Amino acid sequence: DFGHRHSTQHLHLKTTMVKYKLAALIAAVATASSAAFVSPTQPPTQSTFALSSTRSSTSNNTTSRAKKSVSERTSEEAVSLIRDVVQAAFDAGPRAAPSRTLQAYIAISRTLQDFSPIQRPGRKAEEFSAPVALRKLFERLGATYIKLGQFVASSPSLFPKEYVLEFQKCLDSTEPLDWNIVKKIIEKETGPITDNFAFIDKTPLASASIAQVHAATLKTGEEVVIKVQKPQIDNLLKADLNFIYIASRVLEFLQPDFERTSLSAVAGDVKSSMLEELDFEKEAENIEEFRDFLRDQDLRDSVTAPRVYREQTTKKVLTMERLRGVSMVDAESISTITNDPEKIIIVALNTWTLSVMTMPWFHADVHSGNLLVLDDGRVGFIDFGMVGRVGEKTFNAVSELSTAMSVGDYEGMAEALLNMGATDEDVDVQKFGRDIEQVMNDMAKVSPDIAAVGVSGDGTVQAAISFDENEVTDMLLKIVDVTEDNGLKLPREFGLLVKQSLYFDRYLKILAPDLNTSTDERMVALQAADKKVEVIV
Repeated sequence: DFGHRHSTQHLHLKTTMVKYKLAALIAAVATASSAAFVSPTQPPTQSTFALSSTRSSTSNNTTSRAKKSVSERTSEEAVSLIRDVVQAAFDAGPRAAPSRTLQAYIAISRTLQDFSPIQRPGRKAEEFSAPVALRKLFERLGATYIKLGQFVASSPSLFPKEYVLEFQKCLDSTEPLDWNIVKKIIEKETGPITDNFAFIDKTPLASASIAQVHAATLKTGEEVVIKVQKPQIDNLLKADLNFIYIASRVLEFLQPDFERTSLSAVAGDVKSSMLEELDFEKEAENIEEFRDFLRDQDLRDSVTAPRVYREQTTKKVLTMERLRGVSMVDAESISTITNDPEKIIIVALNTWTLSVMTMPWFHADVHSGNLLVLDDGRVGFIDFGMVGRVGEKTFNAVSELSTAMSVGDYEGMAEALLNMGATDEDVDVQKFGRDIEQVMNDMAKVSPDIAAVGVSGDGTVQAAISFDENEVTDMLLKIVDVTEDNGLKLPREFGLLVKQSLYFDRYLKILAPDLNTSTDERMVALQAADKKVEVIV
């Protein structure tokens, strides 16, 4: 028994060290310069530059002897690294590097100044905290690193807890671009504004690191929103992301022990997911696929997603229907739209669950700003830039997990998680089950915040119901801690699935506090537990 505990503790320590190596990597990369990427005039004739989607968390291959030092590297491995560096430099392009170097210098200087004992009169130095310093630096470095910060925040299985929590605060809001710049982009991509639009509001609805959004009206009368990609953002992201990838490849080459952390695989995953968000035609395709799913499932009377206007949509401009509604946590406003909020949240949860079970991907960002109750009572899903994909192994394990959860079988839940993850150690399933039971009990105790906001004329107290989004992350971190404490490493897509499920758990507590999702026959997950569901992979 001592040997088993010792091996599990050793694995947990090893996992913790892996997380800090990843955090150290992104810190080092953030303080480096992208000037290394000077594009060759011609592309390489041959390349082995391929980003692996396989992560250490889902791999359990230990058949080959681990290399101990760089001297054991073969000439083929050296050539492969050089080809990757050349290809990455070519992909990055020549123009992003000089301005990026200057921006990095300014960002680093300002961040160091925040913690310096030498401050301007009337200002005190902040107490140094590595996660806070890195978050501030990322925000100042702009688009790539803000997106990378959001990746850290959504990946508790990859990064240390204090970084995951701190990066929840990573602000993706920027000063809006001047209207004349936005106008030029729209006209370059879609033609003269007067040919397509009767009106565009020059003041943006929102401005983030990659794009800003404007309300508009088509010449045919439909109300729309236009998502406009900021200029040169593609070159900037390519330069930064290639630098991150190459930094991880070089680190793995020079220190073979880092290969076990699969740094370059994680960097490749970051790169592919972020660059996919730059392609607005891909997002438009995601929206249209989701609308097709709603049609095929006969859900269009109760759920919708924005209609895409293809003639006014390109890789850098996305024009879509404007949906008017309120947030899923705005219980007071929802009560003016429907007298059955429980039905609303059941429809929303069932739709998302069904999409996970039947579509090749799922909406991976259903926070309260992206899930609306529309004025006509339908549920509206918006913002399909971030999606997750579930392989058959993970999907089958999630199905087993849902079945076990519905009957309160905690050991069955432990077995399902074991079928999903990777481990080099024997796992005590009974102990794992008890730990899961404790987490589930903790989740059941969490209640939404209820705050009095006023008193009406008849003396009735008016209240607002909400929840702290950090609460969702805390619960996800508890789940990750339990799995790692029991010697298990779960794939990132499971973390994404669980985080969305926790969002829905909060919405249920606000809109349907008495609903028992594990026994209510209206729940799709419960209906699916007794039948085989086809998985599209």
